[in-house]
Amino acid sequence: MEGYEVSIIDNLATGSRQNVDCKHKSYIMSVEERNCEEIFRNNRFDVVIHLAAQVSVATSMENPRQDTKSNVLGLSNMLVLSHKYGVKKFIFASSAAVYGLNDQLPLQESAQRDPISPYGINKMIGEIYCAKWHEIYALETLCFRFSNVYGPRQDSLGEGGVVSIFMDRTTKGQELTIYGDGGQTRDFIYVEDVADAIYRASYSDLTGVYNLSTNTESSVNDLIEALRGLHGTASVSYRDFRQGDIYRSALDNSRIGNDLDWAPKYDLQEGLYRTYEWFKNERPAEEPVTKPDRERPSLLARAVKAIIPYAENMLAFALSAWLTLTIEDTLYNFIDIRLFYIIIIGIIYGSRQSIIAVALSVALYTYQLLEDGYDLISLFYGTDLFFQIAIYLFVGLVVGYSIERRTNAAKSKERQLEALQVKYAFLNEVYDETRIVKEELQQQIMNNGDSFGKIYSITKELDSLEPEQIFTSTVTVVESIMKSQSVSIYTVNKYKSYLRLAARSNGRDFEVPKSMKVDDYPYMKQLLDCKKIYINKELLGDSPLLAAPVISGGEVVAIVSLHQMKFDNFSLYYQNLFKITVDLISSSLSRALSYVGATSSQRYIEGTQVLRPDVFTDILASKRMASDKHGIEYVLLSAGPPGDAPPDLADQISRSLRETDYLGLGPDGQLLVLLSNSSKQDAAFVLNRFYNNNIKLDIVKEDLRYA
Repeated sequence: MEGYEVSIIDNLATGSRQNVDCKHKSYIMSVEERNCEEIFRNNRFDVVIHLAAQVSVATSMENPRQDTKSNVLGLSNMLVLSHKYGVKKFIFASSAAVYGLNDQLPLQESAQRDPISPYGINKMIGEIYCAKWHEIYALETLCFRFSNVYGPRQDSLGEGGVVSIFMDRTTKGQELTIYGDGGQTRDFIYVEDVADAIYRASYSDLTGVYNLSTNTESSVNDLIEALRGLHGTASVSYRDFRQGDIYRSALDNSRIGNDLDWAPKYDLQEGLYRTYEWFKNERPAEEPVTKPDRERPSLLARAVKAIIPYAENMLAFALSAWLTLTIEDTLYNFIDIRLFYIIIIGIIYGSRQSIIAVALSVALYTYQLLEDGYDLISLFYGTDLFFQIAIYLFVGLVVGYSIERRTNAAKSKERQLEALQVKYAFLNEVYDETRIVKEELQQQIMNNGDSFGKIYSITKELDSLEPEQIFTSTVTVVESIMKSQSVSIYTVNKYKSYLRLAARSNGRDFEVPKSMKVDDYPYMKQLLDCKKIYINKELLGDSPLLAAPVISGGEVVAIVSLHQMKFDNFSLYYQNLFKITVDLISSSLSRALSYVGATSSQRYIEGTQVLRPDVFTDILASKRMASDKHGIEYVLLSAGPPGDAPPDLADQISRSLRETDYLGLGPDGQLLVLLSNSSKQDAAFVLNRFYNNNIKLDIVKEDLRYA
């Protein structure tokens, strides 16, 4: 609806793709993974909303490491990437769990934080991370301390999971289990209220920490009674309290209400009714659990696999021993079968089995020596045994180590290949999505009525080196792009105290003042000081809906205002469209003003403030066009025939003119004065002022044209 592009990073550990029915790009991975950088690099997000977390308090008590991995490492990865790739705003989902056992309800943001579970501790650490990223890197960070969120599509985990658990068991006719006496309270907030607050905050200038809640305590027993009112019956059993659970909880939401002008739309009854209807009528059927394709091997299978190398080693030894002891032909006596056995085992299994083969071969060699008549003690006095042991050991170690090293290197390459294949598949997916987005943008440029292609074609009207022509064209451009007939453009005087109307729409019943004193309009001071777009979020009656400064040379030279527009168009999309359009106007006007400054010696008669005839004629033509198209009034005054004008008349007149008026020569040499945005009644006041200074001017008849 608003024209945003949405991307979702989720490992789907607890969620489902079926829960998201809007157009989006989906990336199945955890927020702590390094591959997330490719997503940020290719998308260049404006806003990041960090909702990913391990949300179960019970799980955090049982496995703090897992909770920290998701809730701290994942957050820090998102913050690093947001800063690195120019994210404008980062919104973090914190929790009421940061307050701990504090019974000073309702809890305000300034209340002491004293979490009693790893989940609450890690959420508190997340808030510190966000504050420091704002302080160190100027990343706009906003933390929402959620109370207990519930609604359709929710699973059974998390602090708000009690609603989904009860809904699930109630609709199935199962017994409800309450841990404690049921008097424990929570501040239940409906998911659509949370989504509304996050959306509105995403284009606000809010930073820091805010509670997001209903500011209402509801007990678990109240929840049971509400469910019975919806379903009819619900049996309940009570058990012991769970460690880490808070007894009472309610958050003060007055600060977010004041700063964001937000309030929850749904009370508990309405929210539960909408949630119950979804569970009863719209919840998808549970999918049958299927066994994975590859089951984990059984203990017996793993034992057999471990024994096989030893069994094959013993079999090979038995064969080599039989050959060694049975071959008596002197022709083959030089062949050491034991050495071959060691080499073969080392090649097949590596160093561990090769050392066993060495030990067995040494034992077999010793046995042969004893059979040949050697005494056991005499073996240790000779060198033959030790020399043979050294050979066997050397061969076994070298072969086993070499084979094992090669095997490890091959496995390492396989792991690298697998990692590269995974990365390639991921990058290929990103590339395909980027290509699709590119094609969609190209289609938008060709077909979309609000596309940048249309902006470009319309702003060709601004291709002029005459500022007056640009002022007139600006109204046409903004009207066409913003689909509104209530546009005005004011020029700013050099003291930045007054604004003069340069052009406006000619819409029915659309009137704006011809001049404005800056001090009387706070939004004007804001525009001139901050040089940023003004958005009338409060819908103040004395201010336009949108206003933006036209900047030239670093200074505000004009202000473009949009006073009325369709309510559906008062969105972030059209606000960005307005800003881009005014930026293009600024570029055109800067170019024109630079040209006027560079050619001033050619525009004015030397030594005077009088415009040359050709320049004055062009400005007069622009005024006539503005009068014809937008009803902008002007008055042309004449000082009489050239010969009747005193020598210093031009200097006297120029000192009395406004910044938006012009003094020049007509084609026949007459000295002419062009009063911008002036009616004949206004001209009468000007003529009287000149007359009191002994300057006689006359209004040029309407049918007199200078071309």
